Amino acid sequence: MRVVIVTESFPPDVNGVAHCALQTARHLVRRGHTPLVIAPAVADQAADADAPCAVVRVPSLPLPGYPQVRVALPSRRVAAAIAAHRADVVHLAGPFVLGVRGMTAATRLGIPAVAVYQTDLAGYARTYVGTGEGAAWRRLRAVHGAADRTLAPSSAAVRDLEAHGIGRIRLWGRGVDTARFRPELRDDALRRELAPDGELLVGYVGRLAPEKRVDLLAGVGDLPGVRVVVVGDGPSGPALRTALPGARFLGRRTGDDLARIFASLDVFAHTGPFETFCQTVQEAMASGVPVIAPAAGGPLDLVDQGRTGLLVPAGDQDALRDAVATLAAAPELRAAFGHAGRATVEGRTWEALGDELIGHYLEVLRERTVVAA
Repeated sequence: MRVVIVTESFPPDVNGVAHCALQTARHLVRRGHTPLVIAPAVADQAADADAPCAVVRVPSLPLPGYPQVRVALPSRRVAAAIAAHRADVVHLAGPFVLGVRGMTAATRLGIPAVAVYQTDLAGYARTYVGTGEGAAWRRLRAVHGAADRTLAPSSAAVRDLEAHGIGRIRLWGRGVDTARFRPELRDDALRRELAPDGELLVGYVGRLAPEKRVDLLAGVGDLPGVRVVVVGDGPSGPALRTALPGARFLGRRTGDDLARIFASLDVFAHTGPFETFCQTVQEAMASGVPVIAPAAGGPLDLVDQGRTGLLVPAGDQDALRDAVATLAAAPELRAAFGHAGRATVEGRTWEALGDELIGHYLEVLRERTVVAA
């Protein structure tokens, strides 16, 4: 198949949309298909040197107040690239700006489109501007309603989409690299560096932005014998360094370096309430680390309460602190959660999820053939 992946974000960006688009392109190449990626332009001109396939960049601007995020500008390159690639399927990754143009082009060219819902844009609108949820859902309905199929990453996302009038939904999760993220990478030297007095290491990995609510870890940092470790960057970084004075901020980490940090944690704590999936939870589980996460969105599918981790009410700082205190006092429980978490994700490879995605493409193509007949 010839597949065009129209994505709102692509490496060197570090986020769920970019990572999933990259893994999708890699898997399509491994399976003998021919993908093309269309993504917003980035400042690094050499960013695509290691990409698994050709990448077409369209003009973009940095998001005001959050320059790490770039927003695509209207461009005829999208339709031209889809037509020139002679696409069989258009894959819309987290469509909202660039994806809308991709959907319009696919419709005009008569090419089936699969839209992957990945970002709770309505929740972000509520966080950043206090309004705009209705407008966000109208835009999402327009693009997903025009797609042949919408793929949602969690049961909570499916319910949310259905509640807002979006149909033709299938559940499609995310893979995790269980060869990279594994318990054996636990590093005693790193632990001594981060916790010289043998403190319990409680880590957060992700963007440092208001919607992630990393500030909720302030109560955790006040627990005796606990050291908070924060991995990532973003506009909330300076404020969080003030709010979490005892935490270790390691900045953005990727690849094997990130995997070593994950495996060296004692507890992984995710704080954001707007996750449609939450890949970092899976990476922590693959690393054999017990998880604490909000009882909202994607983590509801990922964390088996009382077996692989603990779910706490979203936004409840006291509940988060108490959950950490519970695990801090129970090393055997931490070990049991970590072991069960690793076992849970061992079959969720990107190969398995990639083949599942190809199955969705083929079903959509068959459905189009039946209708045409």
